[in-house]
Amino acid sequence: MSPASVNTLIQEQIIPRLLQAHTYGMPRVVAPGILSVEPADAATFASLPLSLEADELLDLVETYIDHGASVESIFVDLLAASARRLGQHWEEDECDFLDVTMGLWRLQEVMRQVALRHPAQTQIGPRGRSALFSPLPGDEHSLGALMVEEVFARAGWQTDVLINPKRRELLQIIAEKQFDLVGLTITCDCTTGLVADLISAIRSISRAPKVQILIGGQMVNAKPGIVEEVGADGTAVDASSFLALADRLVKTPARLCLPTA
Repeated sequence: MSPASVNTLIQEQIIPRLLQAHTYGMPRVVAPGILSVEPADAATFASLPLSLEADELLDLVETYIDHGASVESIFVDLLAASARRLGQHWEEDECDFLDVTMGLWRLQEVMRQVALRHPAQTQIGPRGRSALFSPLPGDEHSLGALMVEEVFARAGWQTDVLINPKRRELLQIIAEKQFDLVGLTITCDCTTGLVADLISAIRSISRAPKVQILIGGQMVNAKPGIVEEVGADGTAVDASSFLALADRLVKTPARLCLPTA
């Protein structure tokens, strides 16, 4: 695999723009009482997945969380930044493809453990908004879908995520469970016809009559006009605008008012 191919893997498949909560390099706006990982700490951590095991990395991440770093900052400022750095090591011939692969696997395991240990605190009822996130069937890289699912869960959505799904599996879960929104990450090279056919199938079998379908990833970033071409409802370049778009498209269901006795 060429350096360019691995760089595409890191930049477009592992960390699609859909997941970038803020423009890289710009000042962060942090809510009161919620801290971001310091740039110096992120720089120190960035190359460690090449030499430390996942449990050792997790211990370091837990230290940052204990000192007040938000889980969102851990995902975006620490883990995603580390994945970028692994790609740079490959481009500069400082490690081989196996090293990069193992490093990315460790980062994914850390992300999974952080999500399990620090679940979203928002309490949601049975009528909360629901979303399903998945890579396009055939795309083997699922870290992006996992991360964006966490972003939505922490914003109060009821969420599910699929990892490396088959088309049949994706459609089956949409047919069996109601989702107000379906988010697809399209990072592999495929035809617009394939995407349009999948979106058409999702709409035809969805239990939600007005299901909203958002897409993101390398293919969409390179050709924004594909959104209308394939029949999707929209796209976004970062998590903040993605959430804002979803909030506009999917309204919170009104509470059911029962007559009093």
